[in-house]
Amino acid sequence: MFEDALMENRVKDTSRWSVVLSTVIQLVLVGVMLLIPLLNYYELPATDFVSFLTAPPPPPPPPPPPAAVVIKAVPKEFDTGALTQPVAIPDQVAIIEEDIAAPSAGIAGVVGGVPGGSVGGTVGGVLGSIISSAPTAAPPPPPPPPVKKKAPPKRIRVGGNVAKARLTRQVRPQYPPLARQARIQGTVKLSAIIAKDGSIQKLEVMSGHPLLVPAALSAVKQWRYRPTLLNGEAVEVLTNIDVNFTLSG
Repeated sequence: MFEDALMENRVKDTSRWSVVLSTVIQLVLVGVMLLIPLLNYYELPATDFVSFLTAPPPPPPPPPPPAAVVIKAVPKEFDTGALTQPVAIPDQVAIIEEDIAAPSAGIAGVVGGVPGGSVGGTVGGVLGSIISSAPTAAPPPPPPPPVKKKAPPKRIRVGGNVAKARLTRQVRPQYPPLARQARIQGTVKLSAIIAKDGSIQKLEVMSGHPLLVPAALSAVKQWRYRPTLLNGEAVEVLTNIDVNFTLSG
């Protein structure tokens, strides 16, 4: 029984020491792990900290307040046309002397005077009576503006029937033989300018068959008209002339 007790005590002592030893080893390992980062430190740049920690510049001082404008109250001697008592009595009073105005040229009278007149003349004297007695004539009316005469037109347009009524000589056109053989008939329309003396001045073909146009032009060039008068003056006439070509039978 005694040996069993010793064995139990020994087992208990060894287990107690093993626990203590393991605890110490663990503490040492933890301490080493904590010391390793502290040994490998990195140096921080001092300039970054200085610039980061620099205080901002102070704000500018406020502008000075505007200077107070002093308005001096000037006492008014006249207020709405009424006299007021002055604040202070001046030591000296300025005396203003006015020169005697010379008599106006309009009322000075006649140079050299008039017998029986007064010195300096009188208002509205001889000159005034002469001026007042003379009647004032009204200004003449302005002349009427000149009337511009419209120049008569050099050329007027007259209808074909009106111009035909003023014919004095009408030459009949000869029927072209070729057109007669081809049985061609129709109307040749011409534009004519009648001169101031009634003769045909210019002819233009407006329409018509080519075989009939030459005969119409040669006949119309020989026509004569009475002169056309406008406001007593002869003028040129622009008109249209129709020349008909018809076959009988």
